[in-house]
Amino acid sequence: MTTRETQSRQRPSHNGVPRPALIGAGLMIAASIALAAYAQLTGFDATPSPVEERATSLALRFEDRPNGAIAVIDADKGETIQVIPPKSNGFIRGALRGLARERKQLEMGSQAPFRLTLWKNGRLSLTDTATDERIYLEAFGRTNRKAFVNILEAGSE
Repeated sequence: MTTRETQSRQRPSHNGVPRPALIGAGLMIAASIALAAYAQLTGFDATPSPVEERATSLALRFEDRPNGAIAVIDADKGETIQVIPPKSNGFIRGALRGLARERKQLEMGSQAPFRLTLWKNGRLSLTDTATDERIYLEAFGRTNRKAFVNILEAGSE
């Protein structure tokens, strides 16, 4: 074997990247595009939805107080079940801001309640009944989920 043949066999293609790596990357990109197209054409939805029935549920309204607190109100009974102190529970505030933003964009009022639901399969969700937007709370970790479990427990007492 000549020196030239040895160099051509060992020489990587395209700026030092071996040819098999380039082929593999190209195949992965093509597969990703094909799967995305399939999902789009068939209407596949990867969003998890609860298959189980509700274990318990509360219709809630949230009212801002002048001091920065948030009153959590049972929408069916009209009773305040919890008051979230000012500058606390950032996750609850953030979740509500996100859902309220959707209402504002759609020019909806704030009177429709939110529904906090514990499903029989153990999942916990917060749904905006005005927009049908739903947040699965376990996706944000135990501590953040627990903040909403506390509301559910306070409303169940």
